[in-house]
Parts: sequence; C-alpha cells; structure tokens
Amino acid sequence: MSSSSKEIAVGYKTSVEVKVTDKMVHQFGEMCGDFNPIHFNEEYAKTTRFKRRIAHGMIVGALFSRALNDSLGEGGVYLAQSMKFVNPVFIDDILTIELTVTGLRKEKGIATVETLAKRKDNGDLCVKGDAVIMVAGSPTDTAT
Repeated sequence: MSSSSKEIAVGYKTSVEVKVTDKMVHQFGEMCGDFNPIHFNEEYAKTTRFKRRIAHGMIVGALFSRALNDSLGEGGVYLAQSMKFVNPVFIDDILTIELTVTGLRKEKGIATVETLAKRKDNGDLCVKGDAVIMVAGSPTDTAT
C-alpha cells in the first residue's frame, strides 16, 4: 500500500513480528563482511557474557526499515535512524517491531517514528531508537 493512500498521523502505532534466523545472520555477514565469532561460532559465544550466539545489531536496523516500508507505506525514504542496543538479539528470537509516529511535518512530508524491537516471549526491549522518514507522495518527493 502506498503511504499516499494511508493517512499517517501523530500517535499512529503499528507492529510486526519477525523471527531472526541463522540464515539471516549468515546472509547479513556475507553482505557486510562482519564475521565476528560472536555471530557465527557457538563454542566461542559460550565463552562470552551472552553464552550463545547473537545476531548483528544492524539486522534490527534493517528490520526497522522493512517494518517502516510494510507499515507506513512503500516508497518512503530514510533520512535518519538512531539506535541504542539495550539487550542482545539471539538466533531464533521472535521480535516485535513497534513503530509509533511521534512527529509529522505534513508540509514537508517528513515523519519522526519511534522504533522499538522487543523480544516476543518476554517483552525485553532489545533495541530502541527513532527514525526520520520522507513519506512517499510528499511535497519533497520529486520521483514520478
């Protein structure tokens, strides 16, 4: 659905669930070249404070991007994203990605969105941040 056909307002909330899989971790590592053993080596991970493998934190950033596109409308453009990594995301965790529109400059077509990733099983907050996006179909969107 295009965001131009969806009315976005301050306070709009949505969420999606995503399972972080071993395949995602391997694909992300291949894409970015980050082969830190905490992500790939179970024996090494057992020696760390986490006691098991964790996903790359930036995978959650990519999931925020996916959720923004899926929930707020295709064609929007990222302008900024802040993230604070609060708790690790483990392989096979199911995350609830929560988005809340906290600001909107309709004349500019710019929205500020709180982005949260929580573990579905216990509600632990894993990543929190804010995104600034240009909404598709906005006055500043010159693509045709």
